[in-house]
Amino acid sequence: MLFQFITDYIKHRLTAKSRHGTHSPFVYQLADEVIYDFNTKTDYNNIEQQRKKLFNDDSTITVTDLGAGSHLNKNRIKKVSQIAKNALKSPKLAQLIYRLAQNTKPQSTVELGTCLGITTAYLAKANPEAEIITIEGCPQTAEVAKNNFKELDLNNIELHVGNFDSILPDIIAKQPSLDFVYIDGNHRKEATLNYFKWCLPKVTENSLLIFDDIYWSKGMKEAWQEIKKHPEVSITIDLFWIGLVYFKKGQAKEHFKLKF
Repeated sequence: MLFQFITDYIKHRLTAKSRHGTHSPFVYQLADEVIYDFNTKTDYNNIEQQRKKLFNDDSTITVTDLGAGSHLNKNRIKKVSQIAKNALKSPKLAQLIYRLAQNTKPQSTVELGTCLGITTAYLAKANPEAEIITIEGCPQTAEVAKNNFKELDLNNIELHVGNFDSILPDIIAKQPSLDFVYIDGNHRKEATLNYFKWCLPKVTENSLLIFDDIYWSKGMKEAWQEIKKHPEVSITIDLFWIGLVYFKKGQAKEHFKLKF
């Protein structure tokens, strides 16, 4: 699996373009002003300090794993520092998601896969007036995330704990529209496609859906290809680590691979 992942990464680097290889004004502007904006933002500082605290937190929690290849719950004792080092999104990627959220200006944001809450914190900082709804499958992991939100003084986050399949449909039903959805959890083809299909009735031409780990497995690669083919999808941007899905009306369907 690791060999295939590395092979996919090399192929992506060889075929992906920079902003100058895009012929879409929308994608060029997005790449120029958002994706490749590597300037430091004030909001990054406190969140990255919180990340460092997690890296040094040797307390243990019981991690309940609800998915990613298994239908059975698995409980494991892990150090918070171990989870932080292995499961958190890198600063580079989390800060990209912050910029994408800031650019989209959503009224509400839905995140599947809170983990320890670092990316959630970036989403909350990106749009302080927006409601951030996040779902975490593991109760003890969610408690660590709650503590991080409290220490970062974030008050616009609504955290749900439980199985995505049970919670997400109710959340979607209550939303007038889905402006910004970040799907990072239960990396199975069927689950990923279900989340995508459940979101479709509430997307608008200004919506952005982000799928994490699109090269994580054969199933995730297949799910990404099916999402790209869907008739309601107009533009996708493959950044290898994540895939961006847009629903712009009146735009010809185009798929882009960009280096990141």
